[in-house]
Amino acid sequence: MRKYLEQSKIAGFDVLNYSQRRHEVEKIRNTELLRLQKSHNHKLYKQTLKNYKQTKDYIHLTLSERIKFIQEISDDFGKWTFARIFAECIDKIHFDPSRMNQSIDEQAFEQVISRFEKYLQIVSKSTNDKELYGALIHDNNETVSRKLTNLMKQFLYHGTLWTRIDKIIETPLFVNSELTGLVQIADLCSYSLRRFFENGETDLIDRIKSRFDRKDNKYVGVRHFTNSSCPCFICKHIC
Repeated sequence: MRKYLEQSKIAGFDVLNYSQRRHEVEKIRNTELLRLQKSHNHKLYKQTLKNYKQTKDYIHLTLSERIKFIQEISDDFGKWTFARIFAECIDKIHFDPSRMNQSIDEQAFEQVISRFEKYLQIVSKSTNDKELYGALIHDNNETVSRKLTNLMKQFLYHGTLWTRIDKIIETPLFVNSELTGLVQIADLCSYSLRRFFENGETDLIDRIKSRFDRKDNKYVGVRHFTNSSCPCFICKHIC
């Protein structure tokens, strides 16, 4: 979802076929990596190599093609009537860890867990399905997995500030997002929300907001933690 500098250096890139595009981009990138190796700037070389690896699968697509692809996925997801989005979007400027007595990621996790639990309780009651339960699947991140596992154990035993945990089973299951399509969909939703709140971009969020959990036409699944004068549509229609 950003410009690749190498593509702008290739004349007629848009009219080349995919294999030609890939060949030309890789030629420029390999030249740049060789230059950085010779300069002995190991830190910049490693960072550049990492950036190239992360974008390698997409270098044959123009920016407009990549944007269109993300838009099509968002449109399809917006039609999944069985899906619900739960999110906590925190403006760090307005978050005081000492006053909240928890870190940003701890509050966000607790909020999402509480809303998911409430949703499961409501669905279980409305469908008279006492055996309905939910599970958590999280992108595998070693720096947070132990912390979130311990935090979830506390919630299971003592509940959150908002609710007891009766419908969510176990602690989060951590998976590699590169191999898990639905975690990538969750990443796309997070990206759409972040671009909206940080940059005012509405294209993607407009395509997925139909999946925000609601009650009586109020948003109960997604919250924007910021000042009370925020004019965004989420703050205006939050329960």
